[in-house]
Amino acid sequence: MCAEAKVFTIGHSNHTLEDFLRLLAQHSVTAVADVRSVPMSRLHPQFNRKGMSEALKRAGIAYSFLGKELGGRPRDPSCYVNGQVQYRLVASTTHFKRGIERILAGARKYRIALMCAERDPLDCHRGLLVAPTLEKAGVSVLHILADGRIEAHRETMSRLLERFGFTQDDLFRSREALVEEACARQQERIAYTESPEPGEKVRVAP
Repeated sequence: MCAEAKVFTIGHSNHTLEDFLRLLAQHSVTAVADVRSVPMSRLHPQFNRKGMSEALKRAGIAYSFLGKELGGRPRDPSCYVNGQVQYRLVASTTHFKRGIERILAGARKYRIALMCAERDPLDCHRGLLVAPTLEKAGVSVLHILADGRIEAHRETMSRLLERFGFTQDDLFRSREALVEEACARQQERIAYTESPEPGEKVRVAP
């Protein structure tokens, strides 16, 4: 992947469909990769898969559902510890790696935006799991914020460090180590947690 490759992310939040399309057009997005595990919204039905994909098509924007590969609620039970999704385990699965490969291939032909529900990428697996993986693969990840501004993923991680009170010029730990710890803390806050069935054994972290 060339150094110039870019992938955007966006959260549909409570936007109207018209405003959502406007944000995509503002940044010349030509394809949307839906990374929601469940491609529908009870509160915001304008973003249910069928209607939204048809609206995107009318706007000349391609649509692909990648929730099975890159979603934040994987069906694979090995990705859960104590009922909560562990992003490091998700990243090691074949499905996730295949999804990343599809994004990398698509980014050569399209200006892609990864779409999920949350407004802020810090509150979403797209910011804590998918974006870091893409950056490691040489892609520049840019988050489209709700007001239309662009935030580079490095800036997003700086916001996360500030959120936990980490000093970025720590004398004894690298920025990479600080970001890793901050992401782990934020994952505990926002990663999907399922309720165990009665009598079900809980998997304990190694």
